[in-house]
Amino acid sequence: MPKFLQGHRMTRPVSTLLPMQYSDEVAAAKSRGAPIVALESTIITHGMPYPGNLDMARSVERIIREEGAVPATIAVIDGVLHVGLDNARLEALAQTEGAMKLSRADLAFAIAERRTGATTVAATMIGAARAGIRVFATGGIGGVHRKAEETFDISADLDELSRTGVIVVCAGAKAILDIPKTLEVLETRGVPVVTYDSPVFPAFWSRDSGLKSPLTLNSPAAIANFQKVRDQLGVDGGMLIANPVPEADEIEREEMEIYIARALDNAERDEIAGKAVTPYLLDSLFRLTDGRSLKTNIALVENNARLAAEIAVALAD
Repeated sequence: MPKFLQGHRMTRPVSTLLPMQYSDEVAAAKSRGAPIVALESTIITHGMPYPGNLDMARSVERIIREEGAVPATIAVIDGVLHVGLDNARLEALAQTEGAMKLSRADLAFAIAERRTGATTVAATMIGAARAGIRVFATGGIGGVHRKAEETFDISADLDELSRTGVIVVCAGAKAILDIPKTLEVLETRGVPVVTYDSPVFPAFWSRDSGLKSPLTLNSPAAIANFQKVRDQLGVDGGMLIANPVPEADEIEREEMEIYIARALDNAERDEIAGKAVTPYLLDSLFRLTDGRSLKTNIALVENNARLAAEIAVALAD
């Protein structure tokens, strides 16, 4: 060892190649330039129990294929960033216990330490952008939590939307959040917020948050054209598409607010904080609504997958 290194601890060499793997289906789609829709994986590992989570994941992927696009569920498995999961890996992930919940702050940590983790909206956007995927379907984005002026609890999803060029199709911000403040932050960050085929911004389980949508477009082709003009202008960052839950599946806002108030009281009583807040509240709402919130959640995710696939196809034309 050279003298200048004596007494110094040797560090592990860092690979210059990101450990990243495409499923065969996604790799084939990329090679022929087919439209692809990214999907998050926390809804599988943290959203509902097995086997319901697997049934939901397969249903969402099937809908995307039916609309002419290819699904790419994103997750970190044993330190490898997977873009697209085959049936065996999807089923294994659905049964995984203790998976990390990954956002921008710890996505690289999970890869570096060879851990297994599911991607949130922010981490899925990063993985999708790294893979050259322009459209991502999810349930609802994170945002500014209620009482954020005291807790400073604001989701990393909002900053990610401002910096990463992916179209995110959702059913609005989760209604457990402070939606007016969430929209204000998105406006400050320069993120276009477009509600699909409605003048009002949705509230996840409900079609109407009581707030006017900043922008409205009525077709996937119009959304794709909006993005193409943004590209021509060189405007960075993502776009949020808010897609109201189908009317037959919604729980109206006035009713949902009663359940949310109770769930928030329970979370405060149990001193729930940080990443544990959202899963805790969703579980509380499942019980308070006798399972109706989960049925609505599944319906809105499937609805978002369909619209995302239509947008991806329009972008590819």
